[in-house]
Amino acid sequence: MILYPAIDLKGGQCVRLLRGDMDQATVFNSDPAAQARAFAEAGATWIHVVDLDGALAGKSENEIAVRGILGAVAVPVQLGGGIRDHGGIAHWLDAGIARIILGTAALRNPDLVKTACRDFPGRIAVGIDARGGKVAVEGWAEQSDLDALDLARRFEDAGVAAIIYTDIDRDGMMQGVNVEATARLANHTSIPVIASGGVSSLDDIRELKKYPRIDGAIIGRALYERKFALADALEIADA
Repeated sequence: MILYPAIDLKGGQCVRLLRGDMDQATVFNSDPAAQARAFAEAGATWIHVVDLDGALAGKSENEIAVRGILGAVAVPVQLGGGIRDHGGIAHWLDAGIARIILGTAALRNPDLVKTACRDFPGRIAVGIDARGGKVAVEGWAEQSDLDALDLARRFEDAGVAAIIYTDIDRDGMMQGVNVEATARLANHTSIPVIASGGVSSLDDIRELKKYPRIDGAIIGRALYERKFALADALEIADA
């Protein structure tokens, strides 16, 4: 199982939110490049980056910070937040991003996802962020009536590299990952699923590992608050 330490960007800084609330942002590092370097030095094989400002604005807002991260590490970086068109996808892939995460675009413009998967095979992920099982978009500011699994199934044959499933109610709350909902999604789609939101202990990683269909996990606040060391988490994930 692959672990993805997370860097969420707001105003050029590394922050963590509570349940996606932009007004409840805690700054953990003012130097995202240094944070990325620390994760890589601890053994991370991927880094997960989200442009929070971009997710709300509908366009990339933290380009300087993202480019700083790319310049600081050799490991692959996946990026989401505010990427809503083919040009934006191509721009970031050309800049060195390994994988693009399409969230709002997946709901609003599914044809974009399918076209991008065709044009950039293996480099497009779909971000499904859910509150109460229903998909939320626009930086989690808008709630839809669509079930997370129904959205995932729309892309079964599109060539999506991964689905990143975030339980918004767990995100940043340090209450444990929603293993049941993540496993349900993973067991009902052929697309690899990455768990996100709520990982708070090494036991969460052990629990996720019980489900072979769960391909990875994103870890944020638990690392920043030193609930456990990334190296210890990686040892469990690699076992």
